[in-house]
Amino acid sequence: MVISKTAPAKINLFLHVVGRREDGYHLLESLFVFTETGDVITVSPHENLTLTLAGPYAAALGAVCPEAEQNIVLKAAVLLQREANLFQGAAITLEKNLPIASGIGGGSADAAATLLALNELWQLGFGIEKLAVIGLQLGADVPACLYQSPLMVSGIGEHFEPVKLPGPYSVLLVNPHKELSTPSVFGAFHASKDECFLPSAPLPAFRDPLDFNTWVREESQNVLEGPAISLCPEIIDVLGALKSHEGVELVRMSGSGATCFALFSDPHAAGKAHRALQQSNPHWWLKLDKLVAG
Repeated sequence: MVISKTAPAKINLFLHVVGRREDGYHLLESLFVFTETGDVITVSPHENLTLTLAGPYAAALGAVCPEAEQNIVLKAAVLLQREANLFQGAAITLEKNLPIASGIGGGSADAAATLLALNELWQLGFGIEKLAVIGLQLGADVPACLYQSPLMVSGIGEHFEPVKLPGPYSVLLVNPHKELSTPSVFGAFHASKDECFLPSAPLPAFRDPLDFNTWVREESQNVLEGPAISLCPEIIDVLGALKSHEGVELVRMSGSGATCFALFSDPHAAGKAHRALQQSNPHWWLKLDKLVAG
């Protein structure tokens, strides 16, 4: 039996910091959306737990985690084994298609896809709520990444509720091939005048895509954008390039960066922008995809 699961890119349409816990963790409010494609986790029966890296960013990930045991995918597998009191193994392949340390949830999505795939391979029968409890031990974004559909996320990432996007969207992801660590960006946020805690603001009811686009663009932001730019000025170039194209509904940085995104209601406009940026900035990483509507 061979089972494959997609680990899609996670995009923060906005990211607000609304407080800070005594242990130092920031309290967030964010709208998570997911692409249709991304990394791929494949599992099959094996007497031991093994991990093989493949894909265009396998070497970069291997350089960061030279020991397989350091990889969050194998950590997820070991944790699931322990929770199930199970001694079966699995051969796991991670096809790494998304750049690492790029603000689009790659590691968290990989861990979530691993839990889903092994739950099926080992026939554990764990529901997604049980897997979410396990996933939270691996990282704050892992539980939300199990659902792979739009969510309003709060706390440190452990609280979320489903959201229905008002229309289909194409998304163009762009990274200037710069890695940014989340702790470094939050450190810059904490050390700067940007650390202002925003009041909690639940999502309103949206009448149509135009209403949604206007609210997200005018009433929300990514508060980590400034701190990330202080560490990676190239983000300014990416944002400017995305904003220059026709048909763009929203341009913003995702998560802690450095990946930025542009939303399009018109897939033809998205394709045109993608082709233009491929020609003008061939050294950037670009990905044209669709958002899961929920």
